[in-house]
Amino acid sequence: MPEPVRAALAEEFTQVQAMLDKLEYGHIHIAVFGRVGVGKSALLNALLGEARFASGPLHGETREAGIAPWRELEAGGVFLIDTPGINEVDGEARERLAHEVAGRADLVLFVVEGDLSQSELAALRLLVAEQRPLLLVLNKVDRYSRAECELLLATLAERTAGLLPPGRVVAASAAPAEQIVVHVDEQGGEQESTRRPPPQMEALRERLWAILEAEGKSLAAVNATLFAGRLSDTLATRLVALKRELADKVVRNYCLAKGVVVGLNPIPVADIVGAAVVDASLVVHLSRIYGLPMTRNEASALIRTIGMQMVLVVGTVWAVNFVSSALKAGTGGLSTLITAATQGAVAYYATYVVGQAAHRYLEQGRSWGEQGPKQVVADILASVDRETLLAEAKTEIMARLRRS
Repeated sequence: MPEPVRAALAEEFTQVQAMLDKLEYGHIHIAVFGRVGVGKSALLNALLGEARFASGPLHGETREAGIAPWRELEAGGVFLIDTPGINEVDGEARERLAHEVAGRADLVLFVVEGDLSQSELAALRLLVAEQRPLLLVLNKVDRYSRAECELLLATLAERTAGLLPPGRVVAASAAPAEQIVVHVDEQGGEQESTRRPPPQMEALRERLWAILEAEGKSLAAVNATLFAGRLSDTLATRLVALKRELADKVVRNYCLAKGVVVGLNPIPVADIVGAAVVDASLVVHLSRIYGLPMTRNEASALIRTIGMQMVLVVGTVWAVNFVSSALKAGTGGLSTLITAATQGAVAYYATYVVGQAAHRYLEQGRSWGEQGPKQVVADILASVDRETLLAEAKTEIMARLRRS
């Protein structure tokens, strides 16, 4: 893999290493996911038994992912991950982060505070489609009567039927609201005070313990497999894009180099020799980018194949080379510079077509595909805006020649 490509994929390689470390130490990651304000941070704090994650009356307290070990389990190695809320105004970056964290977690606690909204149901379906193991947690049940809570749980189970396995909807109250308590003394006097009931987390804890005991190791293994598959697809797509971007830059650099070489050299035969050397070097360089190294002889053979398909264009190139060289030899000053730039621009154009054809050939694994070289070259010639490319090339080459 070329070093520029490897450097551009540094983040993906970091993710791979993180997943390998997680597997090596047998860690299980449980992430919360949900809208802003449903009490995700408070839920984790209640499970931990301490205020490790920021929570408060203001929405959007969590601005980046946080992680803490859940020491309640004897086996250890279980970590709870807080995520920013989804669907927050001006919170696109946080929503993207929440999806990424949930996508790498072994188990996701999808937290709601009532019936599912359309956006929540859409997010739930997305996570299910990504094969994320899920628990749907109805938080803040202290706000509802027993009958209302039972109705909500039944409604959530009905809405998620076919999405979640049975028994994956649980109730919790991570931070119950304060209650007013009226005390009546022996004389009938009344005094008011407030108290905060303890969190109601038993159902969620029991469900988590059962899942981790039955599926803990397989959760991590399945998630690693899914992660590897997704990352492999992502890497393949990015690798192709990065190689294509790097190849395009290389083609442009060689086009300019050839244009300058041809523009500077007043001898027609030397023009031709210099042009051939540049084209062969370009193809060799491109072959290394795609990990399919070619010798100069192989590169020259490929150039001849491309040249046969664009013989009319190549013939025009050499004709202009000879004419322009003759004009350069017999004139001076500005006309020489303009003629040199014109000749160089035509050479630039020819190398651009050669580079694009070689690029296509190498990208397909040193194959022309079903179309064959003739159609590939024809497509490239048809897609290139020749006049614009020649004008741009002439401007670049003239600027270089003035500095020479």
